[in-house]
Amino acid sequence: MGRFRLLAVHAHPDDESSKGGATMARYACEGVDVLVATCTGGERGDVLNPRVNSWAVRGRLASLRRREMAEASAILGVRQCWLGYVDSGLPEPGSGDPLPFGCFARMDVGVAAGRLVEVIREFRPHVVLTYDETGGYPHPDHVMTHRISVLAFDAAADPRRYPWAGEPWQPLKLYYHMASRAQFVAEHRAMLAAGLASPHAELLPLLPCNDHRVTCRVPCADFFAVRDEALRAHVTQIDPVGEWFAVPLAIRRQAWPTEDFALARSLVGGVSAEDDLFAGIRLYADTAPVG
Repeated sequence: MGRFRLLAVHAHPDDESSKGGATMARYACEGVDVLVATCTGGERGDVLNPRVNSWAVRGRLASLRRREMAEASAILGVRQCWLGYVDSGLPEPGSGDPLPFGCFARMDVGVAAGRLVEVIREFRPHVVLTYDETGGYPHPDHVMTHRISVLAFDAAADPRRYPWAGEPWQPLKLYYHMASRAQFVAEHRAMLAAGLASPHAELLPLLPCNDHRVTCRVPCADFFAVRDEALRAHVTQIDPVGEWFAVPLAIRRQAWPTEDFALARSLVGGVSAEDDLFAGIRLYADTAPVG
């Protein structure tokens, strides 16, 4: 697997651990070169861990999140780079507040994609991971991350576009991370079967059914503990006894031992029941087509 390269594009530090973290840890362990491209520094985020929420922490949030990102990357066994854009923040629902001037979500998509094109041409990934058109949830930076990832996937191969960004390179597959409703149902039932209160009971009626979009389920239960450790490294964002860990590790491993993805683009074909992001790519590992 050492010839393969995987690029995961995320909006903020901590997204890489909560969305596909076990998959990346698995592939990194198998020798895949994994790079996380983080679009923003998360500087307009909140301190979500009540155990460290203070004025002092909030005043140093940008630097703390960079430190947390470095620790999480080391735990997952991946490399990481910053695209350098400014966090847009999350307006209160219904507030009508405009996004801050100069933030990531207000940038021209073509301009914002340029830096990602440069990363793709330098790193030369075979597979790109990102969010679907909803962003996974309606944060403006997540939606913008989707938009620049889709644009850059094609533009990186075109020598006429972004000529300053390096030699053209065409990734072979583009996947969206999917939070499968079936996963929450399985964990809910497993908790009840174990005689435990389910943290998903109130959430399930609100979840959309998107399981039909899932095309690839990557077995990675052996790396759930690594993912949990990487999540906890984001001390300002993750409560170590909070909702992320409300379902015990053993139950998560048994009830739903995969992370799920939707194949959005492929130059090497694809099937509706993959268990490997690199399915169909192995023959192309050294000479991905360009242009």
